[in-house]
Amino acid sequence: MVAGAAIAAAFAVAGCAPQGYDAADYGNAAEPASNDVAATADPAATADPAATSDPAAQADPDATAAPGSDTSTALSDEEVTNKLTGTAVKRMGEVVENEDGFVLYRFDGDSNNPAKSNCAGDCAKIWPAALTNDGKPTLKGVSADVVGTVTRADGTKQLTIKGWPLYTYIGDKKPGQWKGQNVSGKWFVIKPDGAKNLTCLPAVSKPVAPPADESADSGTAGSDYSY
Repeated sequence: MVAGAAIAAAFAVAGCAPQGYDAADYGNAAEPASNDVAATADPAATADPAATSDPAAQADPDATAAPGSDTSTALSDEEVTNKLTGTAVKRMGEVVENEDGFVLYRFDGDSNNPAKSNCAGDCAKIWPAALTNDGKPTLKGVSADVVGTVTRADGTKQLTIKGWPLYTYIGDKKPGQWKGQNVSGKWFVIKPDGAKNLTCLPAVSKPVAPPADESADSGTAGSDYSY
């Protein structure tokens, strides 16, 4: 029986691991397993199920800018997210990707009612915001009714889904990867309706280090970062 359980667990790990999975990407934590395996799911890292998929959660209209209302200096095409695509990837299922095929995330440290981004400084270097000039990305598989923008602390506009600000993760090196899932127990793949995707929940891990500034020490490790 014990051997059978071990074999089953091994298959669960392989079936739930992100594309390009490497244990080192998860801070050498336990290998990821399906969130229906109670031994690996951290109760403190999983939010109230009612809150993670509440379809009624809406951004405050006063906090989320209407598409086309941006009056700040225009960003370059390289700096903005021009497309949101609702699609599916192996092992994880429903995701939203940008124009380059990179998976987008939401952050439990943010709020969606009213919409607000609380990821700045080094956090924003690890989790680049999905920025926009006009709040009108090309949409495929994502309803325009749930897409909006929020003004960040630096004055730039960030795309939101159901009020949740959108981010990519610099730890994802290839399109379709989702190594940011459950990082710090606060970052999760976002679904086209704005809910967290908890289909596959790896063990809580630590984020990669932010890109080193030229004047910074090159020995900085990512293990001390909590976002």
